[in-house]
Amino acid sequence: MKIFTIVLALLCVSNTVAQEIPTTEAQILQQMKYQATSQLMDKWYPLVLDYEDGGYFSEILYDFKVGSEQDKMIVTQARHIWATSKAVLFYKDSSFLAYADHGFEFLKSKMWDAEHGGFYDLVNKKGVPIQNERPQKTAYGNAFGIYGLAAYYKASGNRDALDLAKKTFYWLEENSHDKVYKGYYQSLELDGTPIKRDASFLSTSEIGYKDQNSSIHLLEAFTELYHVWPDELLKQRLEELLVLIRDTIVSEDHYMNLFFLEDWTPLSFKDTSKETIAKHYYLDHVSFGHDVETAYLMLEASEALEREDHQYTLEIGKAMVDHALEYGWDNKLGGLYDGGYYYEGSNSLEIVNSDKNWWSQAEALNTLLLMDSYFPDDEHQYKKRFKELWIYVDSYMLDHTHGGWYEWGLDRRPNSRKNPKGHIWKATYHHYRALLNCISALEARS
Repeated sequence: MKIFTIVLALLCVSNTVAQEIPTTEAQILQQMKYQATSQLMDKWYPLVLDYEDGGYFSEILYDFKVGSEQDKMIVTQARHIWATSKAVLFYKDSSFLAYADHGFEFLKSKMWDAEHGGFYDLVNKKGVPIQNERPQKTAYGNAFGIYGLAAYYKASGNRDALDLAKKTFYWLEENSHDKVYKGYYQSLELDGTPIKRDASFLSTSEIGYKDQNSSIHLLEAFTELYHVWPDELLKQRLEELLVLIRDTIVSEDHYMNLFFLEDWTPLSFKDTSKETIAKHYYLDHVSFGHDVETAYLMLEASEALEREDHQYTLEIGKAMVDHALEYGWDNKLGGLYDGGYYYEGSNSLEIVNSDKNWWSQAEALNTLLLMDSYFPDDEHQYKKRFKELWIYVDSYMLDHTHGGWYEWGLDRRPNSRKNPKGHIWKATYHHYRALLNCISALEARS
């Protein structure tokens, strides 16, 4: 039975009501429950299950029909396992366990490299590794493998899943972990050898650099695994990542640098022309979405570790959120812009990409409500920003006709109405986690 049929009588939310402007936390809570169930999870599952070749479909069109681009990425596949496993625990709905089981079988039989270890980054629809891609394995992809497996083990009790998560952790330890400078190499050869940067790479390529994105998601994955496997080495690596992110990757100006040399020297194009900076946008800019997401992930890890310096981590996380609100917030419509830049000789940040993607808004919803729980009377008015952001999401991110979230806010990219609802980088992870966390927080306050 669909989840929505269970909660419909309580929610009484129609498509018309869903588009009304919410004014209270109770109304937002009601809308979030409706969006998380009828308009998200019930839209995706079981539609997304590939019963012919295993795993989950990658491309889901704007109207929730299965598309034709069906290469399968470890990140997406593992995120589906994570989301369906969390749904099992949150809703006590066994149908989602079958959906998670389905994904686990594909992960262990098709995406795990039985010869060299580690998860392939990308396979075709049938699960055959795509050989012409480089890198063929990443720390980022293997992190999400751990993330999905740990959540699945908690939901299912399947020891094979925990064993595979452990095996992935040890594979990263042997191949990706940097014993000298700490952290993890992101780009890996098929046998796990780190790909080191050299002159043959294009200047715009991220291959061979260390980066914040794999680091924060390793932190996230190790936290999830630590909850079900409190191993001493895992604890050491989780603490190492937390301190590395908090004290090195986060700059003195309270935003994260994106890419780094081997010794964690930040990659910067600040002393070049604006044209060169724009060319290398994805390597060097201020990513407001990543900053607010990381504030949450650091606190989550700190709590799991029961660290004595939790208050200091909270202060750093708060400063990151405040920086994002000060420089990356749209004061007219609400929402976080995609990116900004501190140009040489300027003390103020300039918005260089005013688009608004779905995952940044989802992560900000979660983190703003979290900050409000710590600092309810703060001058940054986290509760007010949270409400404004939900109004923005309701107006420009939610598809009230077909369901689901647009990839980009319609205020900036109106053509997103016809963009796929799902692809290898977009499934149900960011927005489902945000909605579950917000629902839990709002219910605790009501």
